[in-house]
Amino acid sequence: MKIGMAYDLKEDVALSAGQPEDALEEYDCLETVQAIATALEFLGHVVVMLGGGKDFLINILQNNVDFVFNIAEGRGKYRSREAQVPAILEMLNMPYSGADPQCLTICLDKPLTKKLVAEASILTPAWQVISDIKELKGIVWDSFPFPAFVKPAYEGSSKGIRFSSRVESPKEIPGAVETVLEKYGQPAMLEEFIPGDEVTVGIVGTPPQILGIMRVLPRQGCDPNFIYSLEVKREWEKLVSYECPARLPPKTMQDIAEASLKAFKVLGCRDVARIDFRVDTQRKPYLLEVNPLPGLRPGYSDLPIMAQEMGYEYKTVIGLILNSALRRQNLPCLGVTTQPY
Repeated sequence: MKIGMAYDLKEDVALSAGQPEDALEEYDCLETVQAIATALEFLGHVVVMLGGGKDFLINILQNNVDFVFNIAEGRGKYRSREAQVPAILEMLNMPYSGADPQCLTICLDKPLTKKLVAEASILTPAWQVISDIKELKGIVWDSFPFPAFVKPAYEGSSKGIRFSSRVESPKEIPGAVETVLEKYGQPAMLEEFIPGDEVTVGIVGTPPQILGIMRVLPRQGCDPNFIYSLEVKREWEKLVSYECPARLPPKTMQDIAEASLKAFKVLGCRDVARIDFRVDTQRKPYLLEVNPLPGLRPGYSDLPIMAQEMGYEYKTVIGLILNSALRRQNLPCLGVTTQPY
């Protein structure tokens, strides 16, 4: 099969004046693209590099591919940016991997995601959205739980989530909110901080199956106030260790698995997703966010690390994602399988 790859490289996206230094955090590096291409070629496919942005528009029209493996993050600050490439592919009636435009748009919007999972009876921390600094004057914080985090409402890859994003009381909110509004050009979301464990879940397949449940542990020792921030992710080899499968009580693991699969279904995810939780000191999981376009950089992104800990080779993970997409579209696929968690 001739497979096109849609992606956005950091070096292909211009960083304009005034943007925060993590503005390009969600975009991929060449290593990721080459690793996926190598895995696809190992599985017997011919790979065509389509790129992203305007290059993608030109290349998808000029190359006669059979299928697109999509990891493109989209361009701009739009909350629907991750839907750009899938929307074009649907217009062209071209089959592709991963979530559809609606799912990608919903999941990039953190407040909307939380609203939908909460309505589905999935626990999520309390939150408040602020679109304008003037709105703070009309908000009464008496019942809002602190400490909390202030983060961009429409981002992933921990963009805008730093140690300094934590606020201990209402008086610290204006400064943190103003920073998000000015630097990221989008609403700020204030979210209750849940002391406890950071846990992330990988899901692949059609029907979806748990690939692994991984706990992120600070190397300094157990700390319920540990924050899996951007600073930590960039220096993960020094600062954290990964425990997969997570050594949590069976009931907690079951609750996490059930909440993950339920959120995957409610939000309309397909083929692959990574879902993040905080597990409080009473072992109760709270869903933080759902990423239907998870990072796939080998040896760095959470999903490949999780898969490695569970005994899967990188090419097997790519095969599982690809086969899931092919299977649900009634296209021929290889015999790469996984077992339910």
